[in-house]
Amino acid sequence: MASLYLASASPRRSALLSQIGVAHRQFACDVDEQVLPGESAEAYVERVTLAKVAAGQQRVAAETAAVVLAADTVVVLDGRILGKPVDQKQAAELLRSLSGREHQVLTAVAVASGERCELLRVDTTVFFRSLSEAEIAAYWATGEPADKAGGYGIQGLAAVFVQRIEGSYSAVVGLPLLETADLLADFGIANWQPL
Repeated sequence: MASLYLASASPRRSALLSQIGVAHRQFACDVDEQVLPGESAEAYVERVTLAKVAAGQQRVAAETAAVVLAADTVVVLDGRILGKPVDQKQAAELLRSLSGREHQVLTAVAVASGERCELLRVDTTVFFRSLSEAEIAAYWATGEPADKAGGYGIQGLAAVFVQRIEGSYSAVVGLPLLETADLLADFGIANWQPL
């Protein structure tokens, strides 16, 4: 049976795969994640995901039955990619910009084995309620926003900011499970495995 490798350092992506019973090994892949001039959010997230899966394939090149999964997630507001905040000031600016508005979360997933590579993207719309300055400051103090795209984690404390979503909850966390399970099945990787 093929071995699955998750080319991502994200503990959330690993936990999501485990949630649906997909045995895997995990490692980080360093790729250039700079946005290119004039690049759309859609093109960016797909390009970075393909770079991650290619880097993952290089790492396990000696293993002929290896299947590599990579993903990337971006938060997009008015066509602009919102990255991870570098400090409290930037985190507050991000959260203020999301307050009382809707934004998009784009997650691309790539699975590769040998010469074959399949890519998909899932787009989800997230609706935030209005946030007070006190809430924004208190949320930063929890430490949660520091390593999150857009400055928030839907699966964590920021769940109280979300009025509703249209699309895939797990994609906002970092891996669209329905689509990923279908894609993995096409590569001979089953879900609900004993872990």
